[in-house]
Amino acid sequence: MNIELPFSLYAERRSRVAAAIGPNGVALIPTALERPRNRDSDFLFRHDSYFYYLTGFTEPNAWLVITGDGASTLFCAPKDLEREIWDGYRLGPGAAIEALGVQSAYAIGELDTRLPRLLENRDAVWYPFAIHAGLEARVGEWLNQVRARVRYGALCPEQQRDLCTVLDEMRLIKDAHEQDIMRRAARISAHAHVRAMKLSARMLREGKDVREYHLDAELLHEFRMHGSQYPAYTSIVAAGANACVLHYRAADTPLCAGELVLIDAGCELDGYASDITRTFPADGRFTGPQRTLYDLVLASQEAAVAATRAGARFNDPHDATVKVLAQGMLDVGLLDRNKVGGVDDVIEQRAYFQFYMHRTGHWLGMDVHDCGSYVEPSQVGEVSERKDPLSGEVIRNRPSRVLKPGMVLTIEPGIYVRPAEGVPEAFHNIGIRIEDDAIVTAGGCELITRDVPVKAAEIEALMQA
Repeated sequence: MNIELPFSLYAERRSRVAAAIGPNGVALIPTALERPRNRDSDFLFRHDSYFYYLTGFTEPNAWLVITGDGASTLFCAPKDLEREIWDGYRLGPGAAIEALGVQSAYAIGELDTRLPRLLENRDAVWYPFAIHAGLEARVGEWLNQVRARVRYGALCPEQQRDLCTVLDEMRLIKDAHEQDIMRRAARISAHAHVRAMKLSARMLREGKDVREYHLDAELLHEFRMHGSQYPAYTSIVAAGANACVLHYRAADTPLCAGELVLIDAGCELDGYASDITRTFPADGRFTGPQRTLYDLVLASQEAAVAATRAGARFNDPHDATVKVLAQGMLDVGLLDRNKVGGVDDVIEQRAYFQFYMHRTGHWLGMDVHDCGSYVEPSQVGEVSERKDPLSGEVIRNRPSRVLKPGMVLTIEPGIYVRPAEGVPEAFHNIGIRIEDDAIVTAGGCELITRDVPVKAAEIEALMQA
């Protein structure tokens, strides 16, 4: 449970949900299920983000019900002293009302009995669509029980609505408390990246065998030493050519002098993610071709950062990145002007896609790829069509989101050069990505992950110290 976030904030969020669903609505929000890992062990439990956003409650086996009149009901595991010896402390319904600020609380075993009565005489039931397997069927069972009482005057909800449409908009703007947690998470993650860089250079200087899993261990050590509950996602530690695999996972590949290492890793702190990528020379010194591509990616990120501000569109940083990368690919010979034309042709035909095949950012928050629409809500109906020059697929475009203060996104351009005909050999198997987390402000953005160096010269100085 996050003891640092005032529980009045969770109550205020629940009040906003109640207002959004209307006086005759009812919202159902379960937390995540525990998942078995093997015969007698579960995966480490992580709460559902929507549930946690409204309660701050981290125990498994719990549900929240919010009615349109503003009342909140929690269902949770009951006190059980024998099970608590094995599984740990439980808050229990008796303490939940005062601790969490809900109006009523019951044991989870009463859910199926009480839910139909909570649904009675409501006009709409809201719950997160396509998040919890089997939830739709369970809601259907409860509604059938309500229908069985219509002869006694009970009214059954006529509508089922997606609660994600309400909660996603709420979560998209981070308040001051959320921003503070994310800054702390970013600081921890940045220090972890610094430790990994230093370890790589030191072990190679000492002639030791250093592998991807050594750096992965350093990241995990730093995360936990500073209070992070877990990594925000599976860390990527990719040595040499492995960096050209976008979702590579740390394995046992040795780090070699003269090759690059790409680390994409971030911790989760009190329910909020960080997400940092740095690419660095394993021994602390960039080669000429590596430095050429690194400086190009960094220049494209600087263009994206400059385009990130309130009033801009979510796509603006990506467009700025692509323009710099496209020009750079022509300048360094990754793309042949005689075949692909000028920079406008490269962009129009997506010729850059061979070396840069992902977007420049995503929302960040409680989830590393956080919720929230990328389309501006007021312009959903403005649709244009284009034919993708690579796949031939017809793409339906809608105006991208207008950025507002408090939105948090990543800025992560890259270049990935796999050996191919016509590609200069000096660049083969070089993969580079640079990623920072940005809080949108009125005049620009605040980069909260720069406690780890980003300029090539600063990285070299750090690793050689």
